[in-house]
Amino acid sequence: MITVKPAVTDEELADTRLIRHSVFVVEQGVPSEREVDEHEDVSLHFILYADEKPAGTGRLRPVSEGAKVERVCVLRHLRGSGHGAAIMKEMEKAAIEKNFQKLLLHSQTHAQDFYKNLGYKIVSEEPFMDAGILHVKMEKTLTE
Repeated sequence: MITVKPAVTDEELADTRLIRHSVFVVEQGVPSEREVDEHEDVSLHFILYADEKPAGTGRLRPVSEGAKVERVCVLRHLRGSGHGAAIMKEMEKAAIEKNFQKLLLHSQTHAQDFYKNLGYKIVSEEPFMDAGILHVKMEKTLTE
């Protein structure tokens, strides 16, 4: 059974950081000082629990054009099972509730098809490097 919800308690927020560290820092080699940034406190964090164990996360941050989807990840052994899509669904639902009209994100190029399947479109002219990983800018207009 999976549960996705906003991470609000200290334990839930610690779970989001643990997952992000495992995926971005350990697995992908992103420097830890880049992974945790100045936007932590202004973002709405989400946690996915699979069988009551932390398994995925993402965050939603207000920006001038709408909201930015960031730090979406699922533990390696659970990828491809719909967990990432479940996180995105909850973040989009929260964005609509907060009256955001558009979601933006920077997708690692290997994940761009995942986001395309969720209705996001590539809007950057060329891929770009971020934290040593190739990315594309994507966006989606929200409707209720």
